[in-house]
Amino acid sequence: MYICNMKDYEQYQDTYEYSNSELAAQLGERFRDYRSSLRLTQKQISQQSGVSVMTIVRFEKGQGNSIRLDNLIALLRAVQRLDDITEMIPDIPQSLYAKKRKR
Repeated sequence: MYICNMKDYEQYQDTYEYSNSELAAQLGERFRDYRSSLRLTQKQISQQSGVSVMTIVRFEKGQGNSIRLDNLIALLRAVQRLDDITEMIPDIPQSLYAKKRKR
């Protein structure tokens, strides 16, 4: 991960202090906030995404630490945040060493 300033570094460090379960709970809360901001019910999201209402409920309550990747992608698509998925695993920046070798 490329860290461009001190604020980004601090946020990066803070992320690693959380357990996997805590991070999953935070993702569920953020998802709920996006869903709510779009004024969509869990049932509407379920119908759009094909993910069961119970899975959505568990995910939003922080109990979704074993949510399947395909369900997460479907949920992101339903709240119009699918573009953000590329930030989960961004492209590796070209190294300075590789650039120097090309010259």
